[in-house]
Amino acid sequence: MSIGAVLALLRDDFPEVTISKIRFLEAEGLVEPSRTPSGYRKFGPADIERLGYVLRMQRDHYLPLRVIREHLDAMDRGEAPPALPGPDQRPGPVAEAERELVPGAGGPGGVRLGRAELLAAAEAEESELREWESYGLVSAGPDGGYDAEMLQVARLVAELGRFGLEPRHLRAVKAAAEREVGLVEQVVAPLRRHRNPQTRAHAEATARELAALSVRLHAALVQAGLRALPQ
Repeated sequence: MSIGAVLALLRDDFPEVTISKIRFLEAEGLVEPSRTPSGYRKFGPADIERLGYVLRMQRDHYLPLRVIREHLDAMDRGEAPPALPGPDQRPGPVAEAERELVPGAGGPGGVRLGRAELLAAAEAEESELREWESYGLVSAGPDGGYDAEMLQVARLVAELGRFGLEPRHLRAVKAAAEREVGLVEQVVAPLRRHRNPQTRAHAEATARELAALSVRLHAALVQAGLRALPQ
């Protein structure tokens, strides 16, 4: 199967997976698809099963790639993988932050990550984080911690960096996001000033819905623009 076909297959169980995520897992040596003479990736059933295992371990058990690699190495040797964390074990702060980002998981729970935890979760170096902060892409809260959204931003910036996109290239993306925030605020600001608590709660729900629609519109416009490029 081609990488596009693999993506379509995996998205039934892993809606957030992307082609860049699959390529990253390949670059990390977690999956090794064969190549055609012209260089195109070709994934077999074992590759797809392996990808599913990696994604499941990340999503359901919040295992870092280093630990998942140990599991895969053991399985390659014909051994049983190490035992998974028990259900009674409390997840760490990174796992809790990831849960906050799951749609339908409820409002923010206030999970805060330390600097070292953010670096480990984003698989980034201290110098990279300093650069992201200098461009305003990632920022700590007043307490010096990072929330779930900053974890997501850091991971996305790191992933874009693997394609050669540096923080200076992402200033336009940040500026566009700030303009979208301004548009949402124009709509919900009158609701937030209302005395009725239900109206204020409606403002928060409206803001989340508008944000989701804005992201979808942005993605659709980018895709349309790419299709319009000369072939």
